[in-house]
Amino acid sequence: MAAPVLSAEQIEEETRLRETLANIKHVIIVLSGKGGVGKSTVSSNLAEALSMSGFQVGIMDLDITGPNIPKMFHVEDEKLLVENDKLIPVQVPPSLKLMSMAFLLPSKDDAVMWRGPVKMGAVRQFIEDVNWGSLDYLVIDMPPGTGDEALSIVQLIPKADGAVIVTTPQDVALLDSRKSVTFAAQTGIPVIGIVENMSGFVCPHCGETIDIFKSGGGEATAKDIGVQFLGKVPLEPGVVASGDNGMPIVVANPESASAKAFQKIAEKVIKTIENEQKYLEEQRKKAQEKNQ
Repeated sequence: MAAPVLSAEQIEEETRLRETLANIKHVIIVLSGKGGVGKSTVSSNLAEALSMSGFQVGIMDLDITGPNIPKMFHVEDEKLLVENDKLIPVQVPPSLKLMSMAFLLPSKDDAVMWRGPVKMGAVRQFIEDVNWGSLDYLVIDMPPGTGDEALSIVQLIPKADGAVIVTTPQDVALLDSRKSVTFAAQTGIPVIGIVENMSGFVCPHCGETIDIFKSGGGEATAKDIGVQFLGKVPLEPGVVASGDNGMPIVVANPESASAKAFQKIAEKVIKTIENEQKYLEEQRKKAQEKNQ
């Protein structure tokens, strides 16, 4: 079968897409099988931890209908600039750049009521028409689930290094995390690992940990399906407060249990991507085999 003939406009779009991705060394996709598991919290703290490690980092908020990332960095009132027909991401010191649908809405309370094709047009513009400059890492905060939006996004980003799957310890969330791993396999994306979020409540008064949502399920799931376990992040009031105040916990309270967990997760992600390409290639091979 002959390859489809691309129009001049499609060729131009593909060229812009390749040019943008050429300046980005590594792309990390943060997935969750369901909403409410703290995917954006993990994305923001992972990106901030990478930035604090000296890397040039971008974070792309692709949850079009629920863009929360700007709030977590206290830049929700910022407006995007345009330079040479390119959107300029919002800067967060020391070396973090943000792009989100929230920056394009007239009001914080405006709802995005778009059908699929319009959403995908916006996503493509976020990738093609943003001047990210040179990045070491681009962290992509995906919409929850494994539906049409997620599928269209990963098809636009063929060079993703891998996916970080976020889950909570209870069985229903773990079931959905398995679906995320299957989704990654069917789209040819290696899984960097699983993060178990909200893994035990840390009492701010006595320091005792109470397993409100159970604990250890994410680690057991990772072992069962043969992917790396990146770590547990406890449920701490400080995580909520820091997110609401626009300062990720790794910055707001770096000595907290949650911040230390995120720092270790970031270290594992760096090690996996920078030094363990063999692991990622094995995961990519597994994904391709499952997809055949």
